[in-house]
Amino acid sequence: MGNANEKPPGSGGGGVKSNQATPGNKRRSQTGSTPEKPRAQSPPEKGPVVANGTQGRSNHVREERSQAEPAGAGIDCSYLDAPAGALPANLARLKNEGNHLFKNGQFGDALEKYTQAIDGYADAGIESPEDLCILYANRAACYLKDGSCSNCIQDCTRALELHPFSLKPLLRRAVAYETLERYRKAYADYKTVLQIDTSVQAAHDSVHRITKMLIEQDGPEWREKLPEIPLVPLSAQQHQREKPVSAELTQARQVKKLEARFASLKQEGNNLVKNGQFKEAAEKYSECLTIKSEEGAVYTNRAICYLRLNQYQEAKEDCDSALQLEPANKKAFYRRALAHKGLQDYMAATSDLQEVLQLDPNVQEAEQELEVVTGLFRRSLMDAHTARV
Repeated sequence: MGNANEKPPGSGGGGVKSNQATPGNKRRSQTGSTPEKPRAQSPPEKGPVVANGTQGRSNHVREERSQAEPAGAGIDCSYLDAPAGALPANLARLKNEGNHLFKNGQFGDALEKYTQAIDGYADAGIESPEDLCILYANRAACYLKDGSCSNCIQDCTRALELHPFSLKPLLRRAVAYETLERYRKAYADYKTVLQIDTSVQAAHDSVHRITKMLIEQDGPEWREKLPEIPLVPLSAQQHQREKPVSAELTQARQVKKLEARFASLKQEGNNLVKNGQFKEAAEKYSECLTIKSEEGAVYTNRAICYLRLNQYQEAKEDCDSALQLEPANKKAFYRRALAHKGLQDYMAATSDLQEVLQLDPNVQEAEQELEVVTGLFRRSLMDAHTARV
């Protein structure tokens, strides 16, 4: 996970002592992740003694088996043995377990593992400031998730002392400062982040948001009240650029690009509808659906285009798709009623219009259209009767 969590306050370079109560310790005891205390042995039950001590031997065998087979046997735990920088195997295992717990939303238990790794670092006699920085930053992420912003700030600051201008601790500390409404310090950290990596969109968004708050809070001279923003050396910027991009980050960036493309196409389609360019708008909505096929609003938007182009079957199918996603979509029912009307299926149109009015009795367009469709339905019945006579 990289920099994910942090250690509790009051720790030195080696973290909190193992006998101190930390939030992680409490949480773990609640979830049952701490080892069970040895149970006092109960006296042997009175009864007939089995020849050759068979009973005692079988109990002893069961005890040995229970000790040899840990809980969760059979579950793939190979991730625990993955290397973790220069950390020795026992600390790497704690870090990897913390990462796994964090990814599964078990932030208190993850915090406990990172704390144990930080405590063990001092005893291990190794010198790897970057690995210790990551442990503190990881624990900071746990504190942040649990709303303990002060502890998050303390761990991030410790991480930055070990490895100055490390991106994740800076970003997490900025978020914690902002959550505590310490906007000037949050602004300084976000601006430092952007010196290291200008592509961090969250930092751009936060700087824009906080700037407005600081102008309201401090007036036109708000910049003069900011803490000093450090100048990031070129070596730190270069180090960040040379870091390999993880598969998770690549996927996240791709998702973000697709979401931006989707929003752009949808807006283009909406603008084309306003201009009466229904064919072109339908094409834009079709492109949207290649990106997100489960957006009900896009189906109902494209249905409008098909209705205006007299493509009633296509409009009906789009409304069917929208209703599968959102069974109470009034627009889908109404537009499908219009498609049924165009297909001269007046009974189906009447049924859909009644659904609209059942969902919202105040839709006047549906009331008016129901009168029209009812008239057309009666006329079709009369014409059919006349044709038979």
